[in-house]
Amino acid sequence: MTDVISTERLVLRPWTPDDAEAALAVFGDASVARWLTPAMSAPADVEQMREHLERWAAEQAGLETPRGRWAVERAADGVVVGGMELRPLPPYDEDIEIGWQLAPGHWGQGYATEAARAVAQYAFSEAVEEVFAVVRPSNERATAVARRLGMEWVGETDKYYGLVLQVYRLRPSDLAETPAA
Repeated sequence: MTDVISTERLVLRPWTPDDAEAALAVFGDASVARWLTPAMSAPADVEQMREHLERWAAEQAGLETPRGRWAVERAADGVVVGGMELRPLPPYDEDIEIGWQLAPGHWGQGYATEAARAVAQYAFSEAVEEVFAVVRPSNERATAVARRLGMEWVGETDKYYGLVLQVYRLRPSDLAETPAA
């Protein structure tokens, strides 16, 4: 089971099927979903989102710690604002991807950076040596989060997902110490 991770403002916990409506507000929104294909198709409705969540829970059972997917909720009110993930990157499952997705209504508040920093720290505490973010060249929001985390741009590749992507790497010594929104 994926561990619960807490920050000053957020609680990152495993997704449940009961989160389908909140998750749909994240992964079903066109401004988020456009960056996720082909790794994930946009769910059309709550039932499809529930199917995604159930599949994620089943996949989680086969993943080694610290890999997983988390719902990101505000600690103050329990509202789900997005999702985080640490998962093996295809095609070889050697590299670990750190990924973040937020519902557009929660953009610009520093939640993605805060959650990603916490997940990276968790990964490093579990002896992961590096994590990668793979970003489409035009995804300026994701690039900004990667840079706020202290990630190092290492180049472009078409190795992952059959797309030309920007690759950012984070090692424990790279993790930016100063929280940035």
